[in-house]
Amino acid sequence: MRGHHGKLYGAVALAALIAGTAQAQEAPAAGGAESPANDIVVTGTRIKRPDLASNSPQTIVGAEEFRYQGATTVEQVLNRLPQFTADANENVSNGSDGTSKINLRNLGSNRVLVLVDGQRLMPSQAVNLNLLPSSLVERVDVMSGGASAVYGSDALSGVVNFVLKKDLDGLRIDMQTGFSQHENNNGAVRSLLTAKGYELAPSSVADGGKQDITVSAGKNFADGRANITVYGGYRKFSPVRQSSRDVSSCALQDQNEGTELFCGGSSNTPFGSFVPLSDKSTFQGQTLINNRDGSQNFVPYDNSYAYNYAPDSYFQRSDERITAGGFAHFEISKAAEVYGSFMYMRDHTFSQVAPSAIFLGEAFPISCNNPYASAGQLQAICGSDAGSDATADALVGYRMSLAPRRDDLKFNDYRYSAGVRGDLGSGFSYDASYLYSLVRFDETYLNNVDGVKAARALNAISVNGVPTCRSVLDGTDPSCIPVNVFQAGGVTAEQGAYLFSPSNTSSRNSLKVFSGSLSGDLGQMGVTLPWATRGVGIALGAEHRRETLKFSADDIAQQGGATNADGVISVTEGYGEIEIPLIEDKPFFRSLTINAGVRYSAYDNKQASSGFSSSYNVWTYKGEVSWQPVDDLRIRASYNRAIRAPNVAELFASQSVGNVAAQDPCAGANPAASLETCQLTGVTAAQYGRIVECPAATCSALGGGNVALKPETADTWTAGLVITPRALRRFSLSIDYYNIKVKDYIGSIAPSLIIGQCQETGDPYFCGLFRRDARSGALFGQNAGYIVSTTLNTGFLKTSGIDVNADYSFDVGNLGSINLNMVGTYLIEQVAQPVPGLGSYDCKGLFGYTCGQPSPEWRHVARLSWMAPSDTTVSLSWRHIGGTRLSSLTDNPLLSAPETVVNSKIKAYDYFDLSLTQVIDKRLTLRAGVNNMLDKDPPALSAGLLQLFGNGNTYPGVYDALGRTIFVGATVNF
Repeated sequence: MRGHHGKLYGAVALAALIAGTAQAQEAPAAGGAESPANDIVVTGTRIKRPDLASNSPQTIVGAEEFRYQGATTVEQVLNRLPQFTADANENVSNGSDGTSKINLRNLGSNRVLVLVDGQRLMPSQAVNLNLLPSSLVERVDVMSGGASAVYGSDALSGVVNFVLKKDLDGLRIDMQTGFSQHENNNGAVRSLLTAKGYELAPSSVADGGKQDITVSAGKNFADGRANITVYGGYRKFSPVRQSSRDVSSCALQDQNEGTELFCGGSSNTPFGSFVPLSDKSTFQGQTLINNRDGSQNFVPYDNSYAYNYAPDSYFQRSDERITAGGFAHFEISKAAEVYGSFMYMRDHTFSQVAPSAIFLGEAFPISCNNPYASAGQLQAICGSDAGSDATADALVGYRMSLAPRRDDLKFNDYRYSAGVRGDLGSGFSYDASYLYSLVRFDETYLNNVDGVKAARALNAISVNGVPTCRSVLDGTDPSCIPVNVFQAGGVTAEQGAYLFSPSNTSSRNSLKVFSGSLSGDLGQMGVTLPWATRGVGIALGAEHRRETLKFSADDIAQQGGATNADGVISVTEGYGEIEIPLIEDKPFFRSLTINAGVRYSAYDNKQASSGFSSSYNVWTYKGEVSWQPVDDLRIRASYNRAIRAPNVAELFASQSVGNVAAQDPCAGANPAASLETCQLTGVTAAQYGRIVECPAATCSALGGGNVALKPETADTWTAGLVITPRALRRFSLSIDYYNIKVKDYIGSIAPSLIIGQCQETGDPYFCGLFRRDARSGALFGQNAGYIVSTTLNTGFLKTSGIDVNADYSFDVGNLGSINLNMVGTYLIEQVAQPVPGLGSYDCKGLFGYTCGQPSPEWRHVARLSWMAPSDTTVSLSWRHIGGTRLSSLTDNPLLSAPETVVNSKIKAYDYFDLSLTQVIDKRLTLRAGVNNMLDKDPPALSAGLLQLFGNGNTYPGVYDALGRTIFVGATVNF
């Protein structure tokens, strides 16, 4: 414990000297857009008045931070803050849905509410921050703690409110270009590549170009009572292949009881692998492979035949985005100001992975007189049926070295709002608005083997000496072309092309919001407590939201397990909030204020395709207190009861099978689990010891919606202090404790946890979540075996910690001024209980397997900026990510997983970024910078450790994946 306390004390001492990437100003600086009465809208409350201060911890990220980082995406800036854990981003390829999201307090991106100017960004199940041009962000308010009483569902971990520039008067052009530059000198990984005979990454690379330009124009008119601002933007990212970096050039795996890494790969190879399943075969359940010398002879499979699937995968996806929109407001009178906005995005991105294959997993009928196979091969597959017209089932793995698989992801997103607001007099104002958002998503998966065609192409016989598909003879598929998988490199381009069928899916997600609110300062009506000078503030309102989902899949996608889905969620809400100044301007009571709020929500869920419907009602509420005993100190605390209703995707999304990092304890010649345990998972005695291992430590899991879900509830406590000493002008320090517990959280049980618990305990609940392929017993393959990991109301999530925010500016005479700031977070606990009553585990300071991305005890980001009299700003940032340990090496049985010690820990990481900004005149500002100046490699991890958002043997959202990045940009004003 003393060691932990020492870290915390050191953090506070550091904060007292320097301070965080974000601007940690106090709440008045955190205010939102001005209302007609010039009242400040603070994120986290509906009450509007000029003297309001936040009673919950807030971090404010100013527009200058985007310039310092050369940010082209908004999530890039937020992910550097210690309050956030990386989520969907441009460095994730395999399995990416093309979106960008944020994850506050590591409670999941679905538990943070994202707002734009105080209104919801998109449907909760389809949030995509790519809609937001980074150059138009005025600031970002990050509020920790539940806020459902203020904003409704989803605000469990907090609220992130993007405030945009929308009152321009003139023309503004913001443009930037950048790229990554890296020296590949990781000797450890390069030696592994050499040992395997794989191609080395180039010694030096410059790639990953990013270009971004936004043009915006605005005009004030009607004597300043009106403004119209419009914008248009274009952004392009160039792809980066994993072959360009040491850390990602091969699929790292562990061997020798987890004591060392090696360059592994997949058993789905261009040589051709087979697992006979016929009981007439003497090789039943064994993995055989065509001899690499090209002869048609089977040999036992070993790792020397493994296929390096890593090089073709993207480490940075290609992306092309167009944005456009506008904002307008017109003050007819103090009592009526009409306003509106429109935002549009067209985003087109590709993810890319290794070439497709006839993948091991699904049992195919092989003709026992297949003309492409040798007599010995047919004997191995069919046994005594070899040479006959019979068929025998076998698993087949054959990599098509023709073209990488490409996932074509397209978004067309629309968001518009309209409303009227005004001052009613006597301290009251109102706001009534309508918001509509539509997310149109279209996906085409290219260069992928069609399992139905593969089955037809493998069932071939000789007709007059010509290999012919049986489906041609019976008319099922006259275009079928048989494939020669019985010889290394035997599949021709024509044969492979026949096997490919693109699949198409699309979804339409919409959000409609009708809202109306009334805010009043009752002090103007004489409602003021005897010991206070300010009056009571109130806010009342009502809101109706409607979210819809419609998902469709074509026949090819449905062959792969996708199903059509639809659903509607409607909620009608009423809320109220009150702010009561109790004591002001008294000894030890410069101010004492309490705030309370309550919201009632009535939900209706419907699915037209099935006729399903459900409904429920929930209450949320909050209480806050702020005490300022002296001018230099303010103490604040809050409690929030928050909820998150299951979104329409969690309720109604189609269920489908996908890949997960896992290993089957019942596979291999010497299974890690006993026969008795494996039988609980569906393994037969005949299959035991003959089940094929999941290729490249990648098994399958079933995910998708669940109509039986109920809302999550969360209790959030915060307490802290804000110090603004008059003796140290322009210094502020805030220290806040947060504690968030989410009960009955909606999620899925991690496949690694299911497998580990079944193996360790034989618990029928966990073992019952295995769905093994009936013939092979495998846990992988299209429409074959898998782990059930669909959504359900599980146990609880809990996190707590301490945030430290500090900011200090001072003059240095003729040299200008210096600003020091820091944001740091000390993590006390990151606990999950996956199944009620089972027990819990704490991921603080851990990573990998069940815990996923690293959760260090301490993270901070600090910035030193020098503002010279020559309008030059030089800024140095220091990002610190504390060290973490592998979760499976703890003594908690819920974190058990395959033993490995080679990646037992990730050391602490420190990154340094430098930027330069030069104001030429009022019309031109130039900027340039280097992030990760020392070109530090990310940690190289075994691919089997990586869970969600892991890619290229590392966690690219947490660590800088591509090395050093360089940018230059300019802002031009006319």
